[in-house]
Amino acid sequence: MRDLLPRWIYLPAAVGAVFVALPVLAMFSSVSWRTLPELITSEASVSALLLSLRTSATATLLCLLVGIPMAMVLARSRSRLVTALRPVVLLPLVLPPVVAGIALLYTFGRRGLLGSTFEAFGVQIAFSTTAVVLAQTFVALPFLVLSLEGALRTSGVSYEAVAASLGASPTLTLRRVTLPTVAPAIAAGAVLAFARALGEFGATITFAGSLQGITRTMPLEIYLQRETDPDAAIALSIVLVLVAVAVIGIAARRVRT
Repeated sequence: MRDLLPRWIYLPAAVGAVFVALPVLAMFSSVSWRTLPELITSEASVSALLLSLRTSATATLLCLLVGIPMAMVLARSRSRLVTALRPVVLLPLVLPPVVAGIALLYTFGRRGLLGSTFEAFGVQIAFSTTAVVLAQTFVALPFLVLSLEGALRTSGVSYEAVAASLGASPTLTLRRVTLPTVAPAIAAGAVLAFARALGEFGATITFAGSLQGITRTMPLEIYLQRETDPDAAIALSIVLVLVAVAVIGIAARRVRT
């Protein structure tokens, strides 16, 4: 089949690919492979990795629970109020992570908008594992919402209209028609949300701090190691890259099938 793309377009595409791949290759070429197993199996490293995986998975689940309804409302509702609130939903995409952390701190912190109420019941959110999950959810949620909203707008409402004309209730139509139609977009959005949560740093350190085994995720551990042991920082960075590649690869395979 004849290539429909102009030949010149491959040049900037190749430049972009090299721009992304070269720093990763440089990092791999700088690691000490002889000491790599020792560096990545230390107690602090394993603890940070397990905490990152656990909190990122929880944050992704929260994103799915609230992000799917949010995307559907944004894509299907004709309300002016919903249209006006759309920039607010997507605000974390453009907020600096540190600003996001400060916003969460002044919401759920000890003297925050809601934090004082939680404190009255003996529940402290800031500087806890829960704070890590909330920070990751806050920054990752728009990635899932934006991905799914685009798919919903592209798919249209014709299938839902047919189901409704056949007597299907809105809930049944949602479960049997809408969700299966946009399942690949949900999977892609979940992967994006997980990857964003896994790499979150600024909001986490601002809102949750850096307590080993409690709030010190992999990015925070890498940052701390960078100050004292650059080789360990590179080794942990490679582990994080490999985990992200594995997650994306598994998700891509499921989307294709």
